[in-house]
Amino acid sequence: MATKIKTVYVCSNCGADSPKWFGRCTNCGEWNTCVEEKVAAKPSKTLSDGGLKKKAEPVKITEIKSEEETRITLPSSELNRVLGGGLVPGSIILVGGEPGIGKSTLVLQNVLRIRSRKVLYVSGEESVQQLKMRADRIGGYGEGCECYIVCETSLEAIFSSIESCDPGLVIIDSIQTIATETLDSAAGSVAQVRECAAALLTYAKTSGTPVILIGHINKEGSIAGPKVLEHIVDAVLQFEGDRHYLYRILRSIKNRFGSTSEIGIYEMKQNGLREVKNPSEMLLSQNLENYTGVSIGVTLEGARPFLIEVQALVSTAAYGTAQRSVTGFDYKRMNMLLAVLEKKVGFKLAQKDVFLNIAGGLKVNDPAMDLAVICSILSSNVDIAIPRETCVSGEVGLSGEIRQITRIEQRISEAEKLGFKNILIPKNNDKGLDLSRYNINIVQVGGVEEAFRFLFG
Repeated sequence: MATKIKTVYVCSNCGADSPKWFGRCTNCGEWNTCVEEKVAAKPSKTLSDGGLKKKAEPVKITEIKSEEETRITLPSSELNRVLGGGLVPGSIILVGGEPGIGKSTLVLQNVLRIRSRKVLYVSGEESVQQLKMRADRIGGYGEGCECYIVCETSLEAIFSSIESCDPGLVIIDSIQTIATETLDSAAGSVAQVRECAAALLTYAKTSGTPVILIGHINKEGSIAGPKVLEHIVDAVLQFEGDRHYLYRILRSIKNRFGSTSEIGIYEMKQNGLREVKNPSEMLLSQNLENYTGVSIGVTLEGARPFLIEVQALVSTAAYGTAQRSVTGFDYKRMNMLLAVLEKKVGFKLAQKDVFLNIAGGLKVNDPAMDLAVICSILSSNVDIAIPRETCVSGEVGLSGEIRQITRIEQRISEAEKLGFKNILIPKNNDKGLDLSRYNINIVQVGGVEEAFRFLFG
């Protein structure tokens, strides 16, 4: 007797299902997220057990033994930092990012250098020849490499490979290409992604084997598939960057085993990704002595401070309407800072073109970069270069005041480490801070006018 097939309508955002079509999801409130799915009314077996599920018995919390968390150290120190110290046994990690940004390269580059355990790399997108070509380009693996490759999109076949190989680490590239035979929908659909991820989660928790999932993102920039996918996994890592630039940032969006304020920085090279130990030195030009419109700001990405170069060009508008162009900074915030300069400092910039660029292709959201943006615009407007050994950090308010910022100690230490002689910080931002232990001249400014007088006399 053939298995009866029924149709349900599933929300692609939260995974809630309904027997009839809906325009707005009653669970999450999103519009136009309804997707039709065909599922078996009575599946022959429970998918989430994967043949590996064991019955769990309730345990009193006082009887649970507190054990030291043992982590698996990966070859990349940047990846270890973002994960919180390495992979936790039995964890499931989701790595997402734009197409071609380097997700598969990052994961493959690490697993090829692991010698302590056997690795199973499941590819649903590339052939074994393509992966071999990438591995040869990356290099770093030798006779002791224990990485096994299998190209498969069937979840049942993947579990068969896992049972025969008995790996210590499993990579799924990517979760949107995996499908199970118990569902009648196509791979990448809401139901397939949810069920396959749940089965892999059960396998990871029952066997103690960590699983790394590589995921696609949609046109809005979020992880493709149902939102429940991000709830299932233990950590969500976002690989960001512009493909036209060299630098990539690995950011933790969710992490049950560590902080979400840590980031890892990589540089894309011909032979793979190279870790950037000190991004400040790479994001600064070697000679800025005679260049106007350039300032150095101290920013934070998560809990990691580094110095970055801000470039500005102010010129007389050739036509009636002035142009405004921004790269790597918020466009509306720059317009607000220009209004502050015109209203509080007296610079007439309404009839001038202003072009702003954050060097290195990075996108900066730290409010403490406001002062660096204003200083670079002022430098270009008055055509006077800012001293090379001076950096700035501070948030600018609507009345022209320099507001206090967070983690001022890390910012000052980073500037001192790179050999800067002066740093401008907000006034009264040194509460509880011993300034005598720093070998850098700390200048406290209360407003934009004070900063202007110090930099340009």
